[in-house]
Amino acid sequence: MEIPPKSPDGSEKSPQSKEMLASNTASTLCISSRSESVWTSASRSKWDIYHKPVIVVSVGAAVFLFGMVITSLSCIQTKNKNVYKMCGPAFLSLGLMLLVCGLVWIPIIRKKQKQRQKSQFLQSLKSFFFNR
Repeated sequence: MEIPPKSPDGSEKSPQSKEMLASNTASTLCISSRSESVWTSASRSKWDIYHKPVIVVSVGAAVFLFGMVITSLSCIQTKNKNVYKMCGPAFLSLGLMLLVCGLVWIPIIRKKQKQRQKSQFLQSLKSFFFNR
């Protein structure tokens, strides 16, 4: 008669229970990895929704203005003119890139919010009809 090997903590577990434990932890990991904000229907403030693109737009505008100042200094000052001519357009392009990325990000978030509202509405309709 075979005696199943004991685990290090002294408890005996069958192979079936080990498989169930492994599959249970995998599903638990999958569930815990989901973001709660996606699955909960709690309303968020406008700042919570749009704070990232607003920050990107603000930083982009600041860097763009800094690039304009540096570029205009290359026209006014004669000392370090080559440095201003080299750095000014770099800051202009970096600021413009951040500004445009932030401005494009805002309509994308709006579209996702509308889709989320539609999907929540459809889920409530589905649960209303199928839970009767």
